Amino acid sequence: MDCPRAEAYVLDQLRHLPAALTYHGRHHTLDVVTAALALATAEGVADAEQLALLRTAAHYHDAGFLTTYHGHEAAGCALARRVLPGFGYSGAQVELICQLIMATQMPQTPGHEPLARIVCDADLDYLGRADYWPISQTLRQELAARGQLFDEFGWLELQQRFLSTHRYWTRAATAQREAAKQARLAEVQAQLAYLTGAATVSGVEAAGK
Repeated sequence: MDCPRAEAYVLDQLRHLPAALTYHGRHHTLDVVTAALALATAEGVADAEQLALLRTAAHYHDAGFLTTYHGHEAAGCALARRVLPGFGYSGAQVELICQLIMATQMPQTPGHEPLARIVCDADLDYLGRADYWPISQTLRQELAARGQLFDEFGWLELQQRFLSTHRYWTRAATAQREAAKQARLAEVQAQLAYLTGAATVSGVEAAGK
């Protein structure tokens, strides 16, 4: 496997992603690669081939956005199957990479494959980080560009549902991110409560006029 060339190839391709992908841009892929490798270390993954395949999957997991928005995971697998053999990847290695890519499809389905669990947790690592708020706004902006508009209350409700139902799959991510994710959820709920209270007061004042 010539992993450096395979990774350089897809990173170069990702430079051509639409500018409207303010969340799912090249920067997100690089963030997921970093998170995946950190989680692999914390999970005790030491096998060189496993680490290489994990790196490649992280690099290619959103490459399908080059051709489509919906169903981008399958499109990313199609790209991997087309180009990775040229970089020396075997058929079995490519299929494992595709398994890892498909596991990130929402709702996430990593099963019992350790590498799939790592990729899934890396993909949503930001939920339990201090930069959750600015990153979540890039997703809101991306969805708005696609015609999915949310007012502040609607966006916070969506975040509350997502944070409430999300789970981390690895012990490392749970230990490192779950507490902070719950803190973000509490912040979202506090903002919702404030907006609800403000709307109630406004309604009462309007009724009294």
